[in-house]
Amino acid sequence: MRPLQISPDTAIKLSKQLNVPIEHLMHMPQHILMQKLAELAKQEAAEAATPSSEDNAEGKN
Repeated sequence: MRPLQISPDTAIKLSKQLNVPIEHLMHMPQHILMQKLAELAKQEAAEAATPSSEDNAEGKN
């Protein structure tokens, strides 16, 4: 299996976001990487949709 064809900057950003060592990321099968990215996007969307306590406090003034 070939390493992923991504730039070094992208590899560093993805390894930090996915909490995976770069060496593991580069040899990760593409379908597994896509699945992890989809899970990450779903978590970020859920966090963005949930109003924080600061938003609620500002709305009550």
